[in-house]
Amino acid sequence: MTNDNTRPRILIIYTGGTIGMIENPETKVLKPFDFSHLIDNVPKIKMLNYDIDNMQFDPPIDSSNMSLNHWSQMARAIEDNYDNYDGFVILHGTDTMAYTASALSFMLENLNKPVIITGSQLPIGEVRTDGEENLITALQVAAKRNSRGEAMVREVAILFENHLIRGNRSSKISADNFNAFMSNNYPDLARVGLDITFNEDALLRNTSNRPLMVHDAMDPNVMFIVLHPGMTRATLEHLLSTPGIKGVVLKTYGAGNSPSEPWFTEPIQAAIERGIVILNVTQCVNGAVNSSLYDTGNTLAKAGVISGHDITSEAAITKMMYLFGNGMSNRQVEKYLQRDICGEITTRHTHD
Repeated sequence: MTNDNTRPRILIIYTGGTIGMIENPETKVLKPFDFSHLIDNVPKIKMLNYDIDNMQFDPPIDSSNMSLNHWSQMARAIEDNYDNYDGFVILHGTDTMAYTASALSFMLENLNKPVIITGSQLPIGEVRTDGEENLITALQVAAKRNSRGEAMVREVAILFENHLIRGNRSSKISADNFNAFMSNNYPDLARVGLDITFNEDALLRNTSNRPLMVHDAMDPNVMFIVLHPGMTRATLEHLLSTPGIKGVVLKTYGAGNSPSEPWFTEPIQAAIERGIVILNVTQCVNGAVNSSLYDTGNTLAKAGVISGHDITSEAAITKMMYLFGNGMSNRQVEKYLQRDICGEITTRHTHD
């Protein structure tokens, strides 16, 4: 751990993704570069005057291949190095970045240091790239301290272009813009312009002072069901009969609305009676589930479907994995799905 008189110590964890690619001058094919030569590829890092170490997945992975085992690798790497560094920067492909950020927010209980996840839309070795700026800014955020010498950010966050956003409030919104991520239901933790301006009121603060605890037993037996006009009873029943399934994140219309006819409500009711936990989240990018607004939403609530409030789909599915992975009963899972654990939802409840 550092103090005001020593240089910030940051660990970069490179998992893969576009940011770490460089063009082979002979074949013109993009390939991962060795991050031990990071300074050679991004010489501006020397200007930061930080102590920076790095570790990388071997081999680096495309984020489309991200798995629960990879999340465990990241969480354990942070745990193993937690006392030796002031902050952590994870370099990650963009496609599943919001899922990883959400998952790590639940897996890293009592986190009191910055875990900043970033990547890029263009490789860091390109002449015109967002990768260099994203990496440098992520390092600056990870090293930032407040006036009391404490870490400014003490949570999992995504740094991308002009936005620092809470990891479990993030969603990828663009496949080709530099501003690829957004937090639609929660304020930015910081805005990046000429300066990095932190929104201190929005930052998560762990007041327990308990040691970091890693929960990497994530349960994969959960799934999405996305409503659409034309869905049939047979399709719905087939999905709800998936072998081994414990939980379903039901992506509904608007403020949590769904068909109210028996073809839909009866299979949902039967699944809940069989012991499947069903969480209602909206397909909309803004707003929240409000089960009392329309009868079609109230029907689900009466059947025992849990409201996801304003949680993102990425946070909903990873939170369910986390709760079942901790060996909780259905009743406990339902209870904690409705509570804010680490800033992922806005409810009238607070976590214990």
